[in-house]
Amino acid sequence: MNEFLDALETRDPKEREHAALAALPQLIAKAKGASGWGRILADVDPQQITTRVALAQLPVTRKSELHELQQASLPFGGLTSTAPKHLRRIYMSPGPIFDAEGHGVDWWRFARPMFAAGVRAGHLVQNCFSYHFTPAAAMIDGGAARLGCAVIPAGIGQTEMQVQAMQNLKPDVYAGTPSFLKIIVEKALEMGADISSVQRAIVSAEALPPSLRTWLHEHGVPHVLQMYGSADIGNIAYESQTDGEVHPGMILDEELLLEIVRPGTGDPVAEGEIGEVVITSFNADYPLIRFGTGDMSAILPGLSPCGRTNARLRGWLGRADQTAKVRAMFIHPSQVAQVLKRYPVISKARLVVSGAMGNDEMVLHCEVAQPDAVVNLTAAVVDSIRDVTKLRGEVRFVALGSLPNDGKVIDDTRKYD
Repeated sequence: MNEFLDALETRDPKEREHAALAALPQLIAKAKGASGWGRILADVDPQQITTRVALAQLPVTRKSELHELQQASLPFGGLTSTAPKHLRRIYMSPGPIFDAEGHGVDWWRFARPMFAAGVRAGHLVQNCFSYHFTPAAAMIDGGAARLGCAVIPAGIGQTEMQVQAMQNLKPDVYAGTPSFLKIIVEKALEMGADISSVQRAIVSAEALPPSLRTWLHEHGVPHVLQMYGSADIGNIAYESQTDGEVHPGMILDEELLLEIVRPGTGDPVAEGEIGEVVITSFNADYPLIRFGTGDMSAILPGLSPCGRTNARLRGWLGRADQTAKVRAMFIHPSQVAQVLKRYPVISKARLVVSGAMGNDEMVLHCEVAQPDAVVNLTAAVVDSIRDVTKLRGEVRFVALGSLPNDGKVIDDTRKYD
């Protein structure tokens, strides 16, 4: 059985680096043809950007800026090279943030991580990512189509139906969040259903703690590998394995150029040092030049034992900004501000995210002059949290001056083992 999707995965690292840097001038020239990039890169001569040192002089455009950029020039802030009406799909994430998908099989490049996880032609994939507004499900569908796999478009929720589909259709592969797979397995045990056909799981959109991977192994899913991607970039990096052993780190996709920079700057850090993941994406429809993901990671020295030769990320190590991901959805400081605008009596607030992965809790701590006098607002604020973030949250009123004076709007206190 072929161990690699294509020859790109085993190139000499110097050859890969040379090819990426040689392609930079054309990518930047194409990007400058889009109005947004034309403004951001106005003073840049594409022909001069042929080294990492030169690339590092360009501005970082961060994901946290997308909402403002897009609102100034809907829908994509002038960052796409393909006109919206010529795209295949347009997605909307909370914020709102709009994301583009162009034409072509596996536009999101998800066949590569799926292949590394052992997915092959003829496998049946139960796709439990959302098909509603966001592109996660389409990413899996595109990868499955390239590999020659049929898909059960299961989406999220309806746990009992998920179990019934697995019992009757016998999929080989689960795709979705790791916490939802745990819920499905627990429901199958409760129902006495046989879902042992699912031998492989491709998981993403939230952290995969070692304890949860072990639990899934112990409950009948021996191969659980995670991917790291985003709605702007598609596949970024992915785990690999040999003979069932998952190797350290996550391997960078072949169509990206990776930098790790000091948070809040565009300055690359030394190899192995933790910083913000910054990506340059060679995408004809949606070119991204030094796109700051807001995610923290570090380059893992050396090459993967699986034989793939691209750089490896240590994995997700937190956020460079105050954005948090709760139940596979991003929560932004601007959304907390939207809630506050509805209630002038609240002078300051902090959203505290706690609990275990897959069982997250959100509590909005609100400073008010007289906490006991506003308890009648509790239900209204709870409704506003759900309306703005699309997630459940609680509210707690506290006295003025109770919250730390550290500028934090979102405080993610979860621990990852």
